[in-house]
Amino acid sequence: MSDTSTRRRVGDGPLARRLIIGLVLLVTVLVLLVPLASIFTEAFQRGVPAYFAALSQPDTLHAMGLTAFTALVCVPVNVIFGIAAAWTVAKFTFPGRGLLLALIELPFSISPIVAGVAYLFVYGAQGLLGPLLEAYDIKIMFAVPAIILASLFVTAPFVAREIVPLMMAQGREEEEAAVTLGASGWRILRTVTLPNVRFALLYGAALCNARVMGEFGAVSVVSGNIRGRTSTLPLQIELLYQDSQVAGAFAAATVLAGVALVTLVAKLIIERLDAERERLNVKRGVGH
Repeated sequence: MSDTSTRRRVGDGPLARRLIIGLVLLVTVLVLLVPLASIFTEAFQRGVPAYFAALSQPDTLHAMGLTAFTALVCVPVNVIFGIAAAWTVAKFTFPGRGLLLALIELPFSISPIVAGVAYLFVYGAQGLLGPLLEAYDIKIMFAVPAIILASLFVTAPFVAREIVPLMMAQGREEEEAAVTLGASGWRILRTVTLPNVRFALLYGAALCNARVMGEFGAVSVVSGNIRGRTSTLPLQIELLYQDSQVAGAFAAATVLAGVALVTLVAKLIIERLDAERERLNVKRGVGH
Protein backbone atom coordinates (compact mmCIF):
# COMPACT_ATOMS: atom_id res chain seq x y z
CA MET A 1 0.00 0.00 0.00
CA SER A 2 1.42 3.38 -0.98
CA ASP A 3 1.81 6.12 1.59
CA THR A 4 -1.05 8.65 1.32
CA SER A 5 1.34 11.47 2.19
CA THR A 6 3.18 10.90 -1.11
CA ARG A 7 0.06 11.00 -3.23
CA ARG A 8 -0.14 13.96 -5.55
CA ARG A 9 -3.14 16.21 -5.06
CA VAL A 10 -5.21 17.57 -7.91
CA GLY A 11 -3.39 20.52 -9.45
CA ASP A 12 0.00 19.67 -7.93
CA GLY A 13 1.55 19.06 -11.33
CA PRO A 14 3.47 22.05 -12.77
CA LEU A 15 1.38 22.08 -15.97
CA ALA A 16 -1.95 21.95 -14.15
CA ARG A 17 -0.81 24.64 -11.72
CA ARG A 18 0.22 26.98 -14.55
CA LEU A 19 -3.04 26.38 -16.41
CA ILE A 20 -5.20 27.08 -13.35
CA ILE A 21 -3.27 30.21 -12.36
CA GLY A 22 -3.22 31.46 -15.93
CA LEU A 23 -6.96 30.91 -16.34
CA VAL A 24 -7.75 32.76 -13.11
CA LEU A 25 -5.50 35.67 -14.10
CA LEU A 26 -7.00 35.82 -17.60
CA VAL A 27 -10.57 35.91 -16.31
CA THR A 28 -9.62 38.51 -13.68
CA VAL A 29 -8.04 40.77 -16.31
CA LEU A 30 -10.86 40.44 -18.86
CA VAL A 31 -13.80 40.58 -16.46
CA LEU A 32 -12.54 42.98 -13.77
CA LEU A 33 -9.42 44.97 -14.63
CA VAL A 34 -10.10 45.85 -18.28
CA PRO A 35 -13.64 47.23 -17.67
CA LEU A 36 -12.42 49.13 -14.60
CA ALA A 37 -9.48 50.60 -16.49
CA SER A 38 -11.75 51.58 -19.39
CA ILE A 39 -13.95 53.62 -17.05
CA PHE A 40 -11.05 55.79 -15.91
CA THR A 41 -9.56 55.95 -19.41
CA GLU A 42 -12.79 57.23 -20.95
CA ALA A 43 -13.41 59.62 -18.06
CA PHE A 44 -10.03 61.33 -18.42
CA GLN A 45 -9.80 61.07 -22.21
CA ARG A 46 -10.55 64.78 -22.67
CA GLY A 47 -8.30 65.90 -19.86
CA VAL A 48 -8.58 66.65 -16.17
CA PRO A 49 -10.41 70.00 -16.58
CA ALA A 50 -13.10 68.36 -18.70
CA TYR A 51 -13.39 65.56 -16.11
CA PHE A 52 -14.06 67.97 -13.24
CA ALA A 53 -16.35 70.06 -15.44
CA ALA A 54 -18.46 66.95 -16.09
CA LEU A 55 -18.61 66.14 -12.37
CA SER A 56 -19.58 69.71 -11.48
CA GLN A 57 -22.78 69.68 -13.52
CA PRO A 58 -25.72 70.60 -11.23
CA ASP A 59 -27.68 67.39 -11.82
CA THR A 60 -24.61 65.24 -11.22
CA LEU A 61 -23.74 67.14 -8.03
CA HIS A 62 -27.30 66.71 -6.81
CA ALA A 63 -27.15 62.98 -7.59
CA MET A 64 -23.91 62.63 -5.63
CA GLY A 65 -25.37 64.54 -2.70
CA LEU A 66 -28.54 62.44 -2.69
CA THR A 67 -26.50 59.24 -2.87
CA ALA A 68 -24.30 60.36 0.04
CA PHE A 69 -27.36 61.36 2.08
CA THR A 70 -28.98 57.97 1.46
CA ALA A 71 -25.81 56.22 2.61
CA LEU A 72 -25.58 58.41 5.72
CA VAL A 73 -29.11 57.34 6.67
CA CYS A 74 -29.03 53.68 5.62
CA VAL A 75 -25.64 52.58 6.95
CA PRO A 76 -26.20 53.58 10.61
CA VAL A 77 -29.72 52.11 10.54
CA ASN A 78 -28.44 48.83 9.12
CA VAL A 79 -25.56 48.74 11.61
CA ILE A 80 -28.05 49.06 14.50
CA PHE A 81 -30.36 46.50 12.90
CA GLY A 82 -27.47 44.12 12.23
CA ILE A 83 -26.23 44.28 15.82
CA ALA A 84 -29.74 43.76 17.21
CA ALA A 85 -30.46 40.88 14.83
CA ALA A 86 -27.13 39.19 15.49
CA TRP A 87 -27.54 39.58 19.26
CA THR A 88 -31.03 38.09 19.08
CA VAL A 89 -30.09 35.12 16.92
CA ALA A 90 -26.73 34.31 18.54
CA LYS A 91 -27.42 34.94 22.22
CA PHE A 92 -30.99 33.68 22.66
CA THR A 93 -32.80 30.42 21.96
CA PHE A 94 -36.46 30.76 21.00
CA PRO A 95 -39.03 29.22 18.64
CA GLY A 96 -38.66 30.56 15.10
CA ARG A 97 -34.99 31.39 15.49
CA GLY A 98 -34.13 29.72 12.18
CA LEU A 99 -37.03 31.48 10.45
CA LEU A 100 -35.79 34.85 11.73
CA LEU A 101 -32.32 34.12 10.38
CA ALA A 102 -33.82 33.22 7.00
CA LEU A 103 -35.89 36.42 6.96
CA ILE A 104 -32.80 38.50 7.68
CA GLU A 105 -31.16 37.14 4.53
CA LEU A 106 -34.35 37.28 2.43
CA PRO A 107 -33.28 40.42 0.47
CA PHE A 108 -30.37 38.43 -0.99
CA SER A 109 -32.80 36.06 -2.71
CA ILE A 110 -35.21 38.72 -4.04
CA SER A 111 -34.49 40.76 -7.14
CA PRO A 112 -34.10 44.46 -6.25
CA ILE A 113 -36.61 45.34 -8.97
CA VAL A 114 -39.16 43.01 -7.38
CA ALA A 115 -38.53 44.75 -4.06
CA GLY A 116 -39.13 48.12 -5.71
CA VAL A 117 -42.40 46.94 -7.25
CA ALA A 118 -43.47 45.56 -3.85
CA TYR A 119 -42.96 49.00 -2.31
CA LEU A 120 -45.11 50.48 -5.08
CA PHE A 121 -47.90 48.04 -4.22
CA VAL A 122 -47.73 49.11 -0.56
CA TYR A 123 -46.94 52.85 -0.65
CA GLY A 124 -47.95 53.85 -4.18
CA ALA A 125 -51.03 55.91 -4.99
CA GLN A 126 -52.97 52.74 -5.86
CA GLY A 127 -51.21 50.64 -3.23
CA LEU A 128 -52.31 49.23 0.09
CA LEU A 129 -51.49 52.37 2.09
CA GLY A 130 -51.69 54.83 -0.79
CA PRO A 131 -55.11 56.34 -0.01
CA LEU A 132 -54.20 56.79 3.67
CA LEU A 133 -50.90 58.49 2.84
CA GLU A 134 -52.61 60.72 0.29
CA ALA A 135 -55.25 61.73 2.83
CA TYR A 136 -52.52 63.03 5.13
CA ASP A 137 -50.49 64.49 2.23
CA ILE A 138 -47.55 62.16 2.90
CA LYS A 139 -45.47 61.44 -0.19
CA ILE A 140 -43.23 58.39 -0.14
CA MET A 141 -43.11 57.04 -3.67
CA PHE A 142 -41.08 58.98 -6.25
CA ALA A 143 -39.44 60.93 -3.46
CA VAL A 144 -36.44 60.62 -1.14
CA PRO A 145 -38.25 58.43 1.48
CA ALA A 146 -38.84 55.75 -1.17
CA ILE A 147 -35.15 55.78 -2.11
CA ILE A 148 -34.18 55.31 1.53
CA LEU A 149 -36.72 52.54 2.09
CA ALA A 150 -35.63 50.61 -1.00
CA SER A 151 -31.95 51.03 -0.11
CA LEU A 152 -32.60 49.85 3.44
CA PHE A 153 -34.31 46.73 2.11
CA VAL A 154 -31.58 45.63 -0.29
CA THR A 155 -28.76 46.31 2.21
CA ALA A 156 -30.41 45.01 5.39
CA PRO A 157 -28.48 41.69 5.55
CA PHE A 158 -24.96 43.01 4.99
CA VAL A 159 -23.99 43.84 8.58
CA ALA A 160 -25.98 41.02 10.17
CA ARG A 161 -24.55 38.27 7.97
CA GLU A 162 -21.00 39.34 8.85
CA ILE A 163 -21.42 39.29 12.62
CA VAL A 164 -24.04 36.55 13.17
CA PRO A 165 -21.64 33.63 12.42
CA LEU A 166 -18.92 35.22 14.55
CA MET A 167 -21.24 35.78 17.52
CA MET A 168 -22.55 32.22 17.24
CA ALA A 169 -19.02 30.81 17.11
CA GLN A 170 -17.97 32.81 20.18
CA GLY A 171 -20.86 31.46 22.23
CA ARG A 172 -22.41 33.05 25.31
CA GLU A 173 -19.84 32.32 28.02
CA GLU A 174 -18.34 35.81 28.23
CA GLU A 175 -21.74 37.51 28.34
CA GLU A 176 -22.99 35.06 30.99
CA ALA A 177 -19.88 35.72 33.08
CA ALA A 178 -20.51 39.46 32.81
CA VAL A 179 -24.09 38.94 33.97
CA THR A 180 -22.94 37.09 37.07
CA LEU A 181 -20.69 40.07 37.85
CA GLY A 182 -23.67 42.39 37.75
CA ALA A 183 -23.13 44.09 34.37
CA SER A 184 -26.16 45.53 32.63
CA GLY A 185 -27.21 44.50 29.14
CA TRP A 186 -25.99 47.74 27.53
CA ARG A 187 -22.63 47.46 29.29
CA ILE A 188 -22.22 43.86 28.19
CA LEU A 189 -22.99 44.83 24.60
CA ARG A 190 -20.60 47.80 24.70
CA THR A 191 -17.65 46.24 26.55
CA VAL A 192 -17.89 42.51 25.80
CA THR A 193 -19.85 41.70 22.64
CA LEU A 194 -19.01 44.55 20.27
CA PRO A 195 -15.22 44.52 20.86
CA ASN A 196 -15.20 40.86 19.85
CA VAL A 197 -16.93 41.54 16.52
CA ARG A 198 -15.71 45.07 15.75
CA PHE A 199 -13.75 44.11 12.62
CA ALA A 200 -16.63 42.08 11.17
CA LEU A 201 -18.92 45.00 12.01
CA LEU A 202 -16.66 47.46 10.18
CA TYR A 203 -16.44 45.14 7.18
CA GLY A 204 -20.23 44.74 7.04
CA ALA A 205 -20.69 48.50 7.28
CA ALA A 206 -18.22 49.07 4.43
CA LEU A 207 -20.04 46.56 2.21
CA CYS A 208 -23.38 48.11 3.14
CA ASN A 209 -22.14 51.57 2.20
CA ALA A 210 -20.81 50.38 -1.16
CA ARG A 211 -24.10 48.63 -1.98
CA VAL A 212 -26.23 51.64 -0.95
CA MET A 213 -24.24 53.96 -3.20
CA GLY A 214 -24.34 51.55 -6.13
CA GLU A 215 -27.95 50.34 -5.89
CA PHE A 216 -29.85 50.72 -9.17
CA GLY A 217 -32.72 48.27 -9.59
CA ALA A 218 -34.95 48.97 -6.59
CA VAL A 219 -34.20 52.69 -6.58
CA SER A 220 -35.00 53.04 -10.29
CA VAL A 221 -38.51 51.70 -9.64
CA VAL A 222 -39.44 53.73 -6.56
CA SER A 223 -37.68 57.03 -7.29
CA GLY A 224 -39.24 57.92 -10.62
CA ASN A 225 -35.71 58.89 -11.75
CA ILE A 226 -36.57 62.59 -11.87
CA ARG A 227 -33.50 64.43 -13.08
CA GLY A 228 -32.10 66.78 -10.45
CA ARG A 229 -34.59 65.61 -7.81
CA THR A 230 -34.72 61.85 -7.26
CA SER A 231 -31.83 60.59 -9.40
CA THR A 232 -29.11 58.91 -7.39
CA LEU A 233 -25.65 58.59 -8.91
CA PRO A 234 -26.25 55.22 -10.66
CA LEU A 235 -29.47 56.58 -12.17
CA GLN A 236 -27.71 59.79 -13.21
CA ILE A 237 -25.07 57.74 -15.01
CA GLU A 238 -27.80 56.01 -17.02
CA LEU A 239 -29.47 59.34 -17.85
CA LEU A 240 -26.17 60.85 -19.02
CA TYR A 241 -25.40 57.82 -21.17
CA GLN A 242 -28.88 57.88 -22.74
CA ASP A 243 -28.35 61.57 -23.53
CA SER A 244 -25.08 60.65 -25.29
CA GLN A 245 -23.08 62.55 -22.66
CA VAL A 246 -20.54 59.77 -22.55
CA ALA A 247 -17.80 61.79 -20.87
CA GLY A 248 -20.15 62.84 -18.07
CA ALA A 249 -21.41 59.29 -17.62
CA PHE A 250 -17.89 57.87 -17.30
CA ALA A 251 -16.82 60.71 -15.01
CA ALA A 252 -19.72 59.94 -12.68
CA ALA A 253 -18.95 56.23 -12.93
CA THR A 254 -15.44 56.84 -11.61
CA VAL A 255 -16.98 58.02 -8.34
CA LEU A 256 -18.74 54.70 -7.85
CA ALA A 257 -15.65 52.82 -9.00
CA GLY A 258 -13.63 54.80 -6.46
CA VAL A 259 -16.06 53.80 -3.71
CA ALA A 260 -15.60 50.16 -4.72
CA LEU A 261 -11.81 50.48 -4.63
CA VAL A 262 -11.89 52.20 -1.23
CA THR A 263 -14.13 49.40 0.05
CA LEU A 264 -11.65 46.83 -1.24
CA VAL A 265 -8.75 48.59 0.49
CA ALA A 266 -10.80 48.86 3.69
CA LYS A 267 -11.55 45.13 3.47
CA LEU A 268 -7.85 44.29 3.18
CA ILE A 269 -6.96 46.55 6.11
CA ILE A 270 -9.73 45.13 8.29
CA GLU A 271 -8.72 41.56 7.46
CA ARG A 272 -5.10 42.33 8.31
CA LEU A 273 -6.05 43.94 11.61
CA ASP A 274 -8.32 41.01 12.44
CA ALA A 275 -5.56 38.51 11.63
CA GLU A 276 -3.15 40.49 13.83
CA ARG A 277 -5.66 40.45 16.68
CA GLU A 278 -6.06 36.68 16.35
CA ARG A 279 -2.30 36.24 16.35
CA LEU A 280 -1.94 38.31 19.53
CA ASN A 281 -4.76 36.37 21.19
CA VAL A 282 -3.04 33.07 20.34
CA LYS A 283 0.28 34.37 21.63
CA ARG A 284 -1.29 35.50 24.90
CA GLY A 285 -2.98 32.14 25.26
CA VAL A 286 0.30 30.32 24.73
CA GLY A 287 2.05 32.68 27.15
CA HIS A 288 -0.47 32.02 29.87
